[in-house]
Amino acid sequence: MLKTVLAAAIFALAPGAFAGTEVYIGVSPALEAKRNALALASFHPARPQNPADLALAETFREIVRADLYYSRYFEIKEDPLAPANLDTGKASLAWWKSLAGHLITGRAQDAGGVWTFTASLYDLSTGKKVIEKFYQGEKRALRRAAHLFADDVVRRLTGKPGIAHSKLAFANNATGRKEIWIADYDGENLTKLTSDNSINLLPRWSTDATRIYYTTYRYGNPDMFEIDMKAGKIKPFTTFQGLNIPGGFSPDGMTMVMTLSRGEDPGIYTLNVVTKQAKKLLKGFGVSSSPTWSPDGKEVAFVSDRSGNPQIFVLDVASGKTRKLTRMNWCDSPSWSPAGDWIVFAGRETTKEKLNIFITDLTGSQIRRLTNAAGDNEDPSWSPDGRFIAFTSTRRGKREIFLMDADGSAPNPLTDMKGNSFTPAWSP
Repeated sequence: MLKTVLAAAIFALAPGAFAGTEVYIGVSPALEAKRNALALASFHPARPQNPADLALAETFREIVRADLYYSRYFEIKEDPLAPANLDTGKASLAWWKSLAGHLITGRAQDAGGVWTFTASLYDLSTGKKVIEKFYQGEKRALRRAAHLFADDVVRRLTGKPGIAHSKLAFANNATGRKEIWIADYDGENLTKLTSDNSINLLPRWSTDATRIYYTTYRYGNPDMFEIDMKAGKIKPFTTFQGLNIPGGFSPDGMTMVMTLSRGEDPGIYTLNVVTKQAKKLLKGFGVSSSPTWSPDGKEVAFVSDRSGNPQIFVLDVASGKTRKLTRMNWCDSPSWSPAGDWIVFAGRETTKEKLNIFITDLTGSQIRRLTNAAGDNEDPSWSPDGRFIAFTSTRRGKREIFLMDADGSAPNPLTDMKGNSFTPAWSP
């Protein structure tokens, strides 16, 4: 079990069963999101009647369609039998206008090793294109192109960032050892990044999503390694004696907050990512771990057993003052929402309960339960738009990565894969 690997040096984990009721909270819930009517036409092959082009066009359309549905922003309007699918002439645009405010069209060509994809968004009130994108690439980049276009549509029509381009990093032991994997937000493009034949844990993304940092026992000590996603290289990052556990980055990406032990009790440190100079943030605070930086870089949330059982605390970096947010039996793995107004964490209220996902405001006066009576639920991580949460759950027997809306609704597994999965981290 993941917790026993690190918590032997941090906090012990006790089993139990959870009771309680789910409470609806207003963190940009999907049910309150404005549902814009959005028409989606058939995507066309660049060469009529060409089977490869036709299959590619259908693949692109299905990915875009799934992304837009998952965003919860739109009511998709489509009719594959309508003649309006054949072109974008005035008559066709007028027909779509009766159903929706905007229309998406697309065209694709499969040239063997390389594909091309052109997609457009029409404002049906004017009949004009407001987005036209051209993509070209190898097979492995096909899904990313569709995701990027879907996110462009979301941003254009809602003014908010999409998450279709985002990925999740996590640990999985399908090979018999815990290795670091990544997957698209929809569970596709599952890729194993490490082959350390060791215990690899707790991946964390850089602010630009080009690097992943994780803890590994590859050399015996729990060191921190860096994965350069662009260069495809992995190298040691910090090798201080004892625990080296990444927490997260300051908004400018230049300072990491992390857990270090250096032969002592684990504590919270900042690390200059260029000089590798470490500075202790807390003194005399007992065993402290799991730091997460606020989006404005002014505060750090963390876990400490200073008051007995581990609880969530918040540190004001400038003043050094701390405040206690929780008073539960057990709390762990806080994660700060992108908007900075909520902190999600794993916890339990009594020793007889299983771990569940909770959320608290920054005063600790509003603590709400997001999961209930569905196995152990741990290690929450926010989507980059703050509307979804990834977490691990044992509700289907083994430990898996699940995604749910930020109000706790609509939980679903990220992907079906062998082994147990741990500590998801959603990319920016």
